[in-house]
Amino acid sequence: MQHSIRTSGNKPREVKGWAGVLLCSTSGPMAHSVRRDAPELPDFSLLKRLARDQLIYLLEQLPGRKDLFIEADLMSPLDRIANVTTLKQHDVDKLYKVEYKPIVSTSDQLCFLIRPRIKTVKWICDVVNADKAFGRFRKYKIIFSPQKFYACENLLEEQGIFGDVTTDEWSFYLLPLDDDIISLELPEFFRDNFLEGDQRWVRTAGSALHLLHSVYGPFSKLYGIGRCSKMAYESWREQVEEGEQRARQAEIGNVFLIDRDVDLVTPLCSQVVYEGLVDDIFRIKCGCVEFGPDVTSSDKSIKVMLNSQDKVFNEIRNEHFSQVFGFLSQKARNLQTAYDKRSGMDIKQMKTFVSEELKGLKQEHRLLSLHIGASESMMKRKTKQDFQELLKTEHSLLEGFEIRECISYIEEHINRQVSMVESMRLLCLLSLTENGLLPKDYRSLKAQFLQSYGIDHLLTFSNLKQLGLLVEQQPGETLTVMESRVGKLVNDKTAGKLTDAFSSLAKKSNFRALGRRLNLVPKSDEEYDLRVPRDMAYIFSGAYIPLSCKLIEQVLERDGWTGLEEVTRMLNGHEFAVTAGSNGSDARVKTDSQRIILVMFLGGCTFSEISALRFLGREKGLKFIVVTTAITNSARLLESMLDNHA
Repeated sequence: MQHSIRTSGNKPREVKGWAGVLLCSTSGPMAHSVRRDAPELPDFSLLKRLARDQLIYLLEQLPGRKDLFIEADLMSPLDRIANVTTLKQHDVDKLYKVEYKPIVSTSDQLCFLIRPRIKTVKWICDVVNADKAFGRFRKYKIIFSPQKFYACENLLEEQGIFGDVTTDEWSFYLLPLDDDIISLELPEFFRDNFLEGDQRWVRTAGSALHLLHSVYGPFSKLYGIGRCSKMAYESWREQVEEGEQRARQAEIGNVFLIDRDVDLVTPLCSQVVYEGLVDDIFRIKCGCVEFGPDVTSSDKSIKVMLNSQDKVFNEIRNEHFSQVFGFLSQKARNLQTAYDKRSGMDIKQMKTFVSEELKGLKQEHRLLSLHIGASESMMKRKTKQDFQELLKTEHSLLEGFEIRECISYIEEHINRQVSMVESMRLLCLLSLTENGLLPKDYRSLKAQFLQSYGIDHLLTFSNLKQLGLLVEQQPGETLTVMESRVGKLVNDKTAGKLTDAFSSLAKKSNFRALGRRLNLVPKSDEEYDLRVPRDMAYIFSGAYIPLSCKLIEQVLERDGWTGLEEVTRMLNGHEFAVTAGSNGSDARVKTDSQRIILVMFLGGCTFSEISALRFLGREKGLKFIVVTTAITNSARLLESMLDNHA
């Protein structure tokens, strides 16, 4: 039985027996080296209490019984903050989901909890105007979350209902999903900012950072890379300067801001850590997953909260999937042993066992059954899709080997119409790792894709090209000239949206050069033991260290960007390192807080990256807190690029 990824010579790394590893592995969890002096994480439950208290205050601004209309993508976050009972206690009579059709509510007071979207505001205008037409008088309140935009208020005025409604903001910026994961729950951030050039969410990111600074700061140092990160930092700094300064004990020391478009390769790689795979297959939403009958072995689905409170999940979430079955089978044996010890007990011991242990064992047994069911379901699906061949192709692309064979595999994938998003993912990965496709390959693959999945995806290709995800290689000289021209435009702050339009023309991933400079792709003539991982590459079977996490590691080691000038030039710059001061907290507290690193991903973050940062933290005696605009993966990222995206 092999627990390692075998490699030899100059051939691409082989992924040995995916299904075999899963079925036969009996090892326990990976032997991580852990530094015991890692500091404690701050308690983020306070963020939930602040959000709940503010929402209750806003609801009470409309006294009396009222019906509440909630936008669909706010329902799950709201459920984590204030349940139905809490809302009912504050005079909410009935709850409705916003469905963009005439309403059936008979209440005289309507409250709308929505995102600041034109489509939703237009629907509210239609509701109010329909009431006017029927001569019906009601009170209306719109609560925008996390903030209201001028365009929304302007539409209310245009539709003639500005005086009929009251508007407010629910400053709900941060939802703690777990002890070390906080989300802004803004999946549209990536498309709006990086594709559309719409910077309206930058202020929101700055406000989220300001809230964390106010409650858990002061921060001592801030590092960042990317245009959006720099703007979010500047927005945060403005808000800090405007507000009053209070001396507090720092709980978070250092902050790292990173744009998603700095590293687009990582979210396009297949996830093979347990939590990442669960997200890819079952879709984790707001820290919750719904397991269907194939997992629960019953006729109904079950919603499960995935966080550190689930003891079984907490031990396997960061493991490479090949190690998970071994751990679960060992856990099952331990559980059986715990149950079996009842046989020799007297009445007093049995009473103690029932009151102190049995409930915990039953809960653990239920969770263990679910995770075994989920693992079996994932294994069946991935084996069916020939996952081993897919991973081998990905690893070849990352290492730059057998590219023609990879292109043939992608063509077969497209022509068999396996999965549109999967085919698009492989095309983008090919383009990013090869710094663009040769013109003949680009034209051929594009034609095959459009024939297989429909001509209506022409605009999708335009979106992918604009973002630099799927591009055609240009003649070397022309590109160099274009890069120098566009570089001047990008650095000219007065150019506005023009810079966004032109910057994409010269977008090169520079993946090969970055890979060599930062050693992102471990040498393929070495064996990688997944039971005892030596670096963050284990999250991709030893084939690749995520660029985003490697940058964070390097900057923290160097205490800045010194020595990484070549890297930042290849990443289009906008890097910064700022000392913010610590407001005189004592030396021990200062040391503890400085070993707590807050990493903010602007444009989304994958569970694989979170696992990599947890590994890095264990190695270095640090704790990482991940703040992200949303949890993403290859499917979500690419679906946001589709031409029919709402």
